[in-house]
Amino acid sequence: MQLDGGCYCGAVRYRAAGEPVFRGECLCRECQYITGGGPNFFVMMRAEDFAYTKGTPAQFTRDDLDTPRTRDFCPTCGTHLVTRQPGGRTLVVKVGTLDDPAVFGGPDMAIHVADAQPFHCFAEGLPRHDRLPPRA
Repeated sequence: MQLDGGCYCGAVRYRAAGEPVFRGECLCRECQYITGGGPNFFVMMRAEDFAYTKGTPAQFTRDDLDTPRTRDFCPTCGTHLVTRQPGGRTLVVKVGTLDDPAVFGGPDMAIHVADAQPFHCFAEGLPRHDRLPPRA
């Protein structure tokens, strides 16, 4: 699978190849800040399968957290493109930045549902976890 995408203004572009590790919907409070209040739909990819093909993103990492994530965003229009996980093996590609968001196909599960707001809706039958699901 090849996923191409970029920011709203077109200054930053990327390509992700390979199969997604996970497809999800996150409702953590941090994602609500970034999305403007809604859930964050994402495709988790192996970091080695991802590359920027145009432009250079800006990055933000909180310095007050024990295991902060690094957020890549367009320095021109501010579009949040990717979240980098601690350890660097995977990264989270924001579905709204894909050229064809329909390839997402829907989340495997919703995570951090404990932070959901009363106005958040879930697809019928979607598995939900208050935080992260147990690891296999």
